Amino acid sequence: MFCYQCEQTAKGEGCSKVGVCGKQPDVAALQDLLVYVTAEMSWFVREAGKHGIKPDRDTNLLAVEALFHTLTNVDFDPERLRTKIAAAAAKRDDLAGKISAKGGNTALPGGKAPTRPDPTIEGLAKQGEAVGFQGAMRNENADITSLMHTLVFGLRGVAAYAYHAALLGKEDGAVYTFIYEALAEVLENKLGLNEWLGLVLKCGEINLRAMELLDAANTETYGHPVPTSVPLGSKAGKAILVSGHDLKDLEEILEQTEGTGIYVYTHGEMLPCHGYPKLKKYPHFYGHYGTAWQNQHKEFAEFPGSIVMTTNCIQKPLESYSANIFTTGPVAWPGVTHIANGDYRPAIDRALALPGFGADSNGKKVMVGFARNAILGVADKVVEAVKAGKIRHFFLVAGCDGAKPGRNYYTEFVEKVPEDCIVLTLACGKFRFFDKQLGDIGGIPRLLDVGQCNDAYSAIQVAVALSKAFNVGINELPLSLVLSWYEQKAVAILLTLLYLGIRNMRLGPTLPAFITPNILNVLVDKYNIKPISTPDQDLKEILG
Repeated sequence: MFCYQCEQTAKGEGCSKVGVCGKQPDVAALQDLLVYVTAEMSWFVREAGKHGIKPDRDTNLLAVEALFHTLTNVDFDPERLRTKIAAAAAKRDDLAGKISAKGGNTALPGGKAPTRPDPTIEGLAKQGEAVGFQGAMRNENADITSLMHTLVFGLRGVAAYAYHAALLGKEDGAVYTFIYEALAEVLENKLGLNEWLGLVLKCGEINLRAMELLDAANTETYGHPVPTSVPLGSKAGKAILVSGHDLKDLEEILEQTEGTGIYVYTHGEMLPCHGYPKLKKYPHFYGHYGTAWQNQHKEFAEFPGSIVMTTNCIQKPLESYSANIFTTGPVAWPGVTHIANGDYRPAIDRALALPGFGADSNGKKVMVGFARNAILGVADKVVEAVKAGKIRHFFLVAGCDGAKPGRNYYTEFVEKVPEDCIVLTLACGKFRFFDKQLGDIGGIPRLLDVGQCNDAYSAIQVAVALSKAFNVGINELPLSLVLSWYEQKAVAILLTLLYLGIRNMRLGPTLPAFITPNILNVLVDKYNIKPISTPDQDLKEILG
């Protein structure tokens, strides 16, 4: 196997024996095969368009779901991957049949025959190795390979956002069209360096649209988040813990646990859900338990109820809680009960059978709900405080958390931010400092939780609004981005920031292994993107 799509990759270069995430070689190969067959399907979608044949909604959803299954810490189950490969191949062949009926071309680039999925997992794995990131999906030019792989990883992030939005009825054909176009180009592998760079930046543009759709889906369905105090303690009684990212899954769990005596807790990126008015109405939606995804072995083992993993961020379950954990949506682990069709009875029954919390526990509280609507509601006060010199600078300290050393930088950075500065944060990287008491500036909290990684659109809109209020470009604002990355949604967000022309970003804890020195030089020259150094040095450079 070879995988280098995440920040945690072995030696900072790539996992070659088994994934640091727990991904086995056969799973890695099946994921690569799924991407390749989806690229074949995409090529036929593009060819079909020349004959007036448009993809149906099932094809669109299959494309984004297939890519989502290959995101880090999502699907580790060979059987489910086999099913998705078969589905993509069947859609591809159906499209080929329709094109043939119109007298069109059904030969893949270079006269290649479409991949015929092997009936065995072993055979599929061999096929995947041949077409993976060290096989067909690479170029003789290392810099082109770098951009091609950056595009594929960015597409995975776009697909995740588009998937979440589609579940709530928000879709845009332009997002699907770009995914098809981009994957078709990966399959053909004929573009030059500048053309690949253009596609990578276009991916950032499309991701902005996907995030906009998701923002609209969440806020129109559940209301705009409002500042909310969330307890980190527990209530005596039965308990279900909901981790991952998906709001619809959480809503269904809340509906199905009404009147059962079960309290519902969030974990990881689900913390911001407490700020949504439609979710807040459930009296048994109590508080937040635990921190970021990489700590789940300890935290899940100690949780006295059942656990539901929505979408991504699962780690190999320990035996101590393997009977208590359930998956839904794209996320899966072999041997873990998967919940389909929105029926959470297995997790509910397990929660009722487990002891739950024996007594109330009064822990700390944290504030959430400072998404764009909440922040822009006090924009006049923010602008006034800046003009009065009360607020000197804004820092967006955001991104993914992870287990590798070096991430304490972000904790130390936030602790050392001067008292006349405000920190905005989003995604699970905030669990390094989310419970810090930083006080306020004229009633404006110095630590503002914008939401999930899925809510990056909110942070962008805040920056755009402030730039308009001060009548300056975004790069002229007293705003600095200090980012941490781990998986492919972070890659997609970074591409969006580059598309928007954001400069002077700091990225860590390490730079992506799939970025070659030459491509890094392009990013440095054009955007002045730079790796993090030390909190003291970076603060000195930013603030002067």
